[in-house]
Amino acid sequence: MKKKLFINGEWIESEAYADLLSPYSEEIIAEIPQASEEQVNAAIDAAYNNREVMANLTAYEKAGILEKLARLLEENRTKAAEIISLESAKPMKFSLGEVDRTVETYKFAAEEAKRIQGEMIPLDAAENGANRLGYTLREPIGVVAAITPFNFPMNLVAHKVGPAIAAGNTIVLKPASQTPLSAYFLADLLEEAGVPKGAVNVVTGSGRLVGDQLVKSDKVSMVTFTGSPEVGIGIRNKAGLKKVALELGSNAGLIIDDGVDLDKIIPKCVMGAFSNQGQVCISLQRIYIHENLLKSFTEKFKEATEKLVLGDPMDENTDVSTLIAGEELERAKAWIDEAVAGGGRVITGGTIDKNILLPTAIVGVASDLKVSCREVFAPVVIINPVKNVDEGINYVNDSKYGLQAGIFTKDISTAMNAAKKLEVGGVMINDIPTYRVDQMPYGGVKESGNAREGLKYTIEEMTEMKLVVWNQE
Repeated sequence: MKKKLFINGEWIESEAYADLLSPYSEEIIAEIPQASEEQVNAAIDAAYNNREVMANLTAYEKAGILEKLARLLEENRTKAAEIISLESAKPMKFSLGEVDRTVETYKFAAEEAKRIQGEMIPLDAAENGANRLGYTLREPIGVVAAITPFNFPMNLVAHKVGPAIAAGNTIVLKPASQTPLSAYFLADLLEEAGVPKGAVNVVTGSGRLVGDQLVKSDKVSMVTFTGSPEVGIGIRNKAGLKKVALELGSNAGLIIDDGVDLDKIIPKCVMGAFSNQGQVCISLQRIYIHENLLKSFTEKFKEATEKLVLGDPMDENTDVSTLIAGEELERAKAWIDEAVAGGGRVITGGTIDKNILLPTAIVGVASDLKVSCREVFAPVVIINPVKNVDEGINYVNDSKYGLQAGIFTKDISTAMNAAKKLEVGGVMINDIPTYRVDQMPYGGVKESGNAREGLKYTIEEMTEMKLVVWNQE
């Protein structure tokens, strides 16, 4: 299956192609075009030259495109999920869930397209503000360059494309090299949904070539990136004065207070740690549990984990499949070995079986070891005992990341204190940090990023505020 670039409403061949391999079977599943410098510039020019077309669409028209896109995605639910599973090795049950969330995300974007509004400014509150009328408008920012990751190849793209269309912007999308098929499928649906020619462009190829051109181009008004802190910081340093929205790393922590009913929370914890092989920005990576519950929790967690079904991502019974690439498998195993050498005790997993890293839980890991202090992005979770919730809060905060954290407790004062003291973008009370619905403001502090996603909040990032003042004298 030979794919083409999508530039200015046309499907364009490239001079160079790269084989796309299935992470699970390692078979060739497609030939992906590697955009040249000229083709990247053509995509940027197409977006730049069609800014006015998009900006002039009414809220009704933008919402209509997004509503039709959501319907088309619903109608092609199984096909979309199969694409995700094939190119990313995400098990089908989770790919179907991602498609459902993506439909919802575009529906939210359609609704928000009708709610982009400014506000009245009471200028006469100032001494020299009499007889003046002030109000603000939100206007499209222009060309948005969207650089997206592999782990949610449809929904994280939707969090950039949906609000960009809703705001009246044009887009150049550079999907992750391992998951371009989802982006090309989206382009097909957008064509059918009636998006204006040149408003959405999809280019694949070298991150260095495509990404750098998008980031440095004077015709691009905003770069929105989801990925590693190292790459994100590099983007920000190269971008000049254009707006840069970064969603970066995490090593999400959970605190479990004494007295919590473990039977109720174990299924959530297992799901939070191991869904999509732990390749989730808010995957549950660190658990700090009251020492009184440690023994019971680890026994129940081990039992539930070992019931997970490992295998082919295309099988709807599979819970855990392979990681996105062989080098990621080797890295994660090396981090586990380091934790064990440092005194950690593996209670389940820790080995590789037929290209799959078994879901792994390690007890008693020092905070300076990689599986604790860095983003593991694999089915690995650490479980450490704490004497009290405050100690757990200190451990969660002892991180360069701050995306989301969770706490299970029966005490409202404890919950309120944790909500105040946890240094993260989102605190989930009586839930795992992996909880997300798509309209909430999602983002972090420290090296987890500098922006918030969630349709309303992304639209604010993707628009410019204009102040209008009328002198009525």
